[in-house]
Amino acid sequence: ARFLSYNFTIDPRPRDDQPWCEVQGEIDQKVFLSYDCGTAKIKYLSPLGEEVKNMSTWETQTDTLKDTGDLLKGQMPDVTPEKHTDRGPLTLQARMTCWREGNGHTSASWEFGFNGQLCLLFDSKNGFWTMVHSKGRRMREKWENDRGVTYFFKKVSMGDCRAWLWDFMVCWEKMLKTSASPTTGPPTVKSSATASKHITWILPMLLTSFIITVFLG
Repeated sequence: ARFLSYNFTIDPRPRDDQPWCEVQGEIDQKVFLSYDCGTAKIKYLSPLGEEVKNMSTWETQTDTLKDTGDLLKGQMPDVTPEKHTDRGPLTLQARMTCWREGNGHTSASWEFGFNGQLCLLFDSKNGFWTMVHSKGRRMREKWENDRGVTYFFKKVSMGDCRAWLWDFMVCWEKMLKTSASPTTGPPTVKSSATASKHITWILPMLLTSFIITVFLG
């Protein structure tokens, strides 16, 4: 299965040269682009990223990513943990992932956290919220009772992300067909070194356990 993910980092009080919202796009955990919501600057970090900018849906996609960043930033005052005692600024991380299952159906999820601590999971398919850390209590209480926010997360992950994943899969397969050879095999797409600073708490194990929960639930 192919997994398409977008990692959002929201900093409401960025330093002089830092973005207030940065998004990294990943295919199967390989970073292919970085997007600054505020300046709309894009860095293509792999051959797949270079292909993405030629897609007809890319302009619409950047608008959706910015809208998501705007929503997350606007929600921060209402979902910030009441007892925030960490030194320094509080940043919000969010990860949206969609994937195709073996039966051809698409599933999607969101993961949210503060300063690298995973706090809340959202199953886009059934609309179920799961708090995994006490810092996510306000976030869950606010969002599970907000139909507008819930609908937005469902729409972007189950609708937009699903369409993007299909387009990316077409590009990906074309790249493999044109680049593969009997001796060398398909090329690998290297992730940018900068990816290590983004949402380090999101591990394949967590996503795998979440998928299992969806299947068994």
